[in-house]
Amino acid sequence: MRILSLFCFVVSLFAMSCTTQKNTTNKYLLNVSDTVIKDSMGIPKTFIQKNDLLSIRVYSTAIGSRPEVDAPYNMVEGGSATGFLVDPDGNIEYPQLGEIHVEGMTREELADLIKKRLEGQLNQPSVIVRFLNFRVTILGEVGRPSTYTLPLEHVNILEALGLAGDLTQYGRKDNVKIIREINGNREIGTIDLTSDDVFNSPYYRLKQNDIILVDETKKKIKQQEEQNVVAKIAIATSLITSIALILTLFQNN
Repeated sequence: MRILSLFCFVVSLFAMSCTTQKNTTNKYLLNVSDTVIKDSMGIPKTFIQKNDLLSIRVYSTAIGSRPEVDAPYNMVEGGSATGFLVDPDGNIEYPQLGEIHVEGMTREELADLIKKRLEGQLNQPSVIVRFLNFRVTILGEVGRPSTYTLPLEHVNILEALGLAGDLTQYGRKDNVKIIREINGNREIGTIDLTSDDVFNSPYYRLKQNDIILVDETKKKIKQQEEQNVVAKIAIATSLITSIALILTLFQNN
């Protein structure tokens, strides 16, 4: 009888510790009214950094207006993509032009520079520069945490989170952190996805190699603590059940 009473007590503790988890919908911009918001920040320029991988294509008009293409023809060691890798000194080695310092330049500025240097060698050269490694890393309470390489040069925080499967129901929307490196200096910014000022944040539009961290809510922390309690109660229940069975066997004998 005492064993039965003890067992019921443990089961009641187990039931009390279990809380119903309700699915919640991620709602952004809760404080934003239906209006047209002018992007006063504009689209920020993307500057070339060390370890960037660049696609550089040069077109020129030959006899009979036939376009000739000088495609990038150095392979990044160990990679599958062709392109020009910016070395630790911020330089690339371009055929016929030699070493070019590109760090801190925009892709348009680099294209203009190469075009001017090739004008004496090619007929009406046209240069197109693209980033091959515009990537962001998204970690924490999202559906698919990972590093994403994007075909675009400009992406905002909402688009990036969409790629990662959105925040989970335990993701904290008001304290998303962005780790960013600029000229070798690391900075950590915070953006509130529920704020009406989110579009004006310098972290709304991402830069290459940004790292996004989504913290867990207090609800998630509390749930983990409750799960630990439930696990301990389950172990205790198993022990009590085993002891009760052993005592029953001894009493029957």
